[in-house]
Amino acid sequence: MTDVRKAEAVIRAMPLTRRDFLKTAGAGALVAGTSACRNRTDDHETLHIGYLPITDAAPLLIAHAMGYFQDEGLTAAPPRRVRNWSTLSESLLTGKFNVTHLLLPIPLWMRYNKNMPVKVLAWDHTNGSALTVRGDASIRGFADLGGKQIAVPYWYSMHNIILQMGLKKAGLKPVIQSQRTVLKSDEVNLFVLPPPEMPMALSGGKIDGFIVAEPFNALAELKIGAKILRFTGDIWKNHPCCVIVMKEYFTREHPVFTQKTINAIVRAQLWIIQNPAGAARILSREGGGYLPTSETVLQRVFTGYEVETYGPGAVPQAIRHPEWGIRRIAFQPYPYPSATRLILREMRETAMEGDAAFLKKLSPDEVIGDLVDDRFVKKAIDSVGGPGRFDLMDFQDPWQREEVIAF
Repeated sequence: MTDVRKAEAVIRAMPLTRRDFLKTAGAGALVAGTSACRNRTDDHETLHIGYLPITDAAPLLIAHAMGYFQDEGLTAAPPRRVRNWSTLSESLLTGKFNVTHLLLPIPLWMRYNKNMPVKVLAWDHTNGSALTVRGDASIRGFADLGGKQIAVPYWYSMHNIILQMGLKKAGLKPVIQSQRTVLKSDEVNLFVLPPPEMPMALSGGKIDGFIVAEPFNALAELKIGAKILRFTGDIWKNHPCCVIVMKEYFTREHPVFTQKTINAIVRAQLWIIQNPAGAARILSREGGGYLPTSETVLQRVFTGYEVETYGPGAVPQAIRHPEWGIRRIAFQPYPYPSATRLILREMRETAMEGDAAFLKKLSPDEVIGDLVDDRFVKKAIDSVGGPGRFDLMDFQDPWQREEVIAF
């Protein structure tokens, strides 16, 4: 029986309590595991995983649930939730966690504005976010956002970057003002709001929309009748969002430990691609309890990207490029330099609070070589059968790609 079939059997037999589930998933993963579990490393440090309760963290969480870290010979503590990006990044630096996921602009800001020695080792996922608006608002596209209040999860986020790209394309001006300020018809006020508060604020009429990671877009769809204005992956095809981050000294001092960690995460990404419904089940509060979200909502995230629902004829039309054949949330681990280069370019033109002058001094090529270390992920991709196992990678030229953006 293949690893995938064994994993599916684990899911079908899975009890609903978290404790019993973890025992079952661990046992199933050991049966399906590789010989690495028989060759434990002498590095006895425990893997400590920190995460925000969003679907961006799925590869870290699935790797834990399926026992992939253990298969690699690592001791993995139960992943620990935190409430916001600041706490997550600080906890990584202070050693509370030795691996986490961060929005790609955050480690760039950490390394070059705050001199915090972190390394991006792989992409955690692609797409997985959307711009959501009130269901009773007559908002059909970016052009209708003039005079509106839109929440973002963090200034240094892909969400803020992509939102402002769309606003400028529509001839609108992003501003950062008090929500009590009267806006001009061509202004859109942006402010940071914790993601769990976004659906309620939208329902209460305090904001007109938000752009954020899942599952909050799906939650707003299903619970308060909100509408997806655009999926971010339908604007920037298979864009990166969260990345896998570790401290630089840790990767240098513990290369075997680091490699095994990335091996497990890449293996989990491949499993999610093959088992999206199973991933939703494991992550849900009814399943493994990794996310405080119902399976119904998570199934929407992992399987709900129907052209007939969101494409031509839908109002608003959230999918305008069905020919791209993308997924609502997707997984591909290689950190393409072209995307890092584009992100840095766009960050220089993105309005945000705080000092962003450091961005003007950065050379894209130097950042790519200094911030990103792709040695571990290349080996991890080879360990699962090579780039051809991931449908988002070009088998003929797997380490390069062209960035596609279309509104």
